[in-house]
Amino acid sequence: MNRHVTSPQSLSLRLPRADRSLESFTLSQPKDFPARQSGKLNRVAYAAAHVVADPLADIDPWLGIAVDWDRTLAFREHLWDLGLGIAEAMDTAQRGMGVDWKHSLELIQRSVAAGKARELARGPGQGVIASGAGTDHLAPEDAKSVDDVIRAYEEQVEAIEAAGGRIILMASRALAQVARGPDDYAKVYGRILSQLREPTIIHWLGDMFDPALKGYWGSADLGQAMNTAVAIINDHAAKVDGVKISLLDKDKEIAMRRRLAKGVRMYTGDDFNYAELIAGDAQGHSDALLGIFDVIAPAASAALAKLAAGDRAGFDAILEPTVPLSRQIFRAPTRFYKTGVVFMAYLNGHQDHFTMVGGQESTRSAVHLAEIFRLADKAGLLRDPSLAVARMRAVLATRGIDA
Repeated sequence: MNRHVTSPQSLSLRLPRADRSLESFTLSQPKDFPARQSGKLNRVAYAAAHVVADPLADIDPWLGIAVDWDRTLAFREHLWDLGLGIAEAMDTAQRGMGVDWKHSLELIQRSVAAGKARELARGPGQGVIASGAGTDHLAPEDAKSVDDVIRAYEEQVEAIEAAGGRIILMASRALAQVARGPDDYAKVYGRILSQLREPTIIHWLGDMFDPALKGYWGSADLGQAMNTAVAIINDHAAKVDGVKISLLDKDKEIAMRRRLAKGVRMYTGDDFNYAELIAGDAQGHSDALLGIFDVIAPAASAALAKLAAGDRAGFDAILEPTVPLSRQIFRAPTRFYKTGVVFMAYLNGHQDHFTMVGGQESTRSAVHLAEIFRLADKAGLLRDPSLAVARMRAVLATRGIDA
């Protein structure tokens, strides 16, 4: 890892606190995580990756979309180098929060092509990618029946498979809107699963991430909803690689994990408790499909390598310090977590600006971002401290704070 020589002054700045004061903060040295993963891991790990906006596009950010494709794809190469798979065009990529289906499909097509080129050049197991298929192109006023939802899912699945991609079956706002009970979910998922070329990952996204998904699986009671989801998944186990649940409730994830049919993976989407869920217990473990892996990819890769080598203590020592950072990024309102994800990419030099699709960089306060900065430093994740300080100062300056 290349690091600049830094002076003590370049490693210090003033950060805002919740009481409106400014505190002097001095960065520590980052941890020396490897930039590449060469070993074989014993967990399947996907990072849900963000998109890099084009800050020079002459658009109205609330109405238009402009993506910097070169930087977006370069970030995916970074994740692949670390041995992680890409979960493409998911909510971390602002799907349904600024990025529409048209641009999501272009993102998927470009990423799948990059993954296939990487595999061709470097061999099997490189460029692993699965892509989100949903119903977000179906306007709410046009979603009048489950048949409308089925047709919308089919359209996206067909387009992704035509690009050579594997499917992550995303939760559908339209289905949550029109479904009258568990039977409607069974009908929709049964129809789509029966048509897939390859086993899919089913994504259960909780309403803390998307309020429009409240009552998914036909019930606001999570126990009843889980019963429905497990029944559908196990009835179609041959077409299901796994299920990712994003409920931020480790006990519910473990309970569901133990009920899945043999061969169906549990992919943790719990950005609060991922470390212990991935490590597992005597009865099993979760694999990973996480937005926070976008942020902590070097640490996640290093920790997973330790786990694969049988070094649980080493795994914990690397991954546990990242959990407070993740909890800060994903704190309520959780749906705004993408701002923290992109903020970290900016601090670490993966992009040259803190601009997001839809103007979403404005959804978190300066105090919130300052706490992300502190916790990232504590976890050893600010890979170039002098760059991070300069960029933190720039962000604070736009908010009238002299750091």
